[in-house]
Amino acid sequence: MARRGRVELRRIEDKASRQVRFSKRRSGLFKKAFELALLCDAEVALLVFSPAGKLYEYSSTSIEDTYDRYQRFAGTGRNVNEGDRNNNDSQDAAASDLQSRLKEIATWSEQNNANESDASELEKLEKLLTNALRDTKTKKMLSKQNNGGEGGSTSSQNRRQD
Repeated sequence: MARRGRVELRRIEDKASRQVRFSKRRSGLFKKAFELALLCDAEVALLVFSPAGKLYEYSSTSIEDTYDRYQRFAGTGRNVNEGDRNNNDSQDAAASDLQSRLKEIATWSEQNNANESDASELEKLEKLLTNALRDTKTKKMLSKQNNGGEGGSTSSQNRRQD
């Protein structure tokens, strides 16, 4: 049997050939991920975005749980004291920023009556509230990640294809 030698890896120029190759390679990759999970009892999560932006996913358990586990594992590689200090500093800064925004909203509401305000004043209030809500949601999500999180999917295998 003749050896092929080294194959040059480069982008496939023909769009149809590229799509066919993508589909075949994606199928092979998902098959390998399934085999690894089944044969070796490994926890596997795989996300693939096609060139068209479609999501294909496989998980031996739950992608959310695997990602949370990855986040906890990746966090242990850092110096624990340094990570905690930086994390606490950023959380304190975010909390003080959020408190200042809430004070600004409270001050606005004391000075203005929403029924008598013009559109620009209401837009300013809306922006303040939207930013405060976004920051609160971000802080909540970070807090859940740092505490291990409670949520997650209950499906044992997730796989989307067209």
